[in-house]
Amino acid sequence: MLGGMTEKPYRVGLFVTCLVDLMRPRAGFAAVKLLEDAGCKVDVPRAQTCCGQPAYNNGDRADASAIARKVIETFEGFDYVVVPSGSCAGMIRVHYPDLLADDAKLSARARALGERTYELVSFLTDVLGVTDTGATFDGAVTYHDGCSGLRELGIREQPRRLLQSVRGLTLTEGAAADTCCGFGGTFSVKFPDISGAIVDAKADDVLATGAKTLLAGDLGCLLNIAGRLSRRGETVRARHIAEVLAGMAEGPAIGEGPEMDDDG
Repeated sequence: MLGGMTEKPYRVGLFVTCLVDLMRPRAGFAAVKLLEDAGCKVDVPRAQTCCGQPAYNNGDRADASAIARKVIETFEGFDYVVVPSGSCAGMIRVHYPDLLADDAKLSARARALGERTYELVSFLTDVLGVTDTGATFDGAVTYHDGCSGLRELGIREQPRRLLQSVRGLTLTEGAAADTCCGFGGTFSVKFPDISGAIVDAKADDVLATGAKTLLAGDLGCLLNIAGRLSRRGETVRARHIAEVLAGMAEGPAIGEGPEMDDDG
């Protein structure tokens, strides 16, 4: 049974993220299901775009600021903004106020929005008080802590608490579960040799657990690790944690085949 269902539904704006939209819509559908099952009224604004993180990380503050303004205008009417990515949630929650600091009013709006913006699993546990999503999953999994979610937002115990409630699931921790996967957005493009060495070490850690499924809350990390595992001929399957928690872990894993269509 779900815990923490609200008497009056929160109006939640789902910030889908570019990677979920383009590469893994299943994770977006899973996020909607989890939020609605917890009693939220979910909207996915069509006007949403990128969070601006690629531009911001590359020093293009002008374009990043313009994108941030658009995000604020699109989402500030909701009770909460929920993001199936610690990286994008961290951009909105942590970096927008500083990015827009030259405009006091806009920076205040950014700060107010940031205070209502949460990564998906953190929102379920820390705001809604969900303790059990009612899911089942047969097998052992290991979990990777994305850098932004862990270090910027303090997300570590929340996903593990919910995974422990999944019937049939065994969580097997890696010795380096909280170590970077080497993706880092454009870092992997600018420094491919360093990135490749880092993700090889991460792949070794995943394989050492013996788990056949890798979970994480950031699709960038999952695409990076899944790609390296596949190129090494390994059969560990990668999924967004929302897919398992929502009972939607059937079908192709990340990088294995066609995604579901818009009808789910």
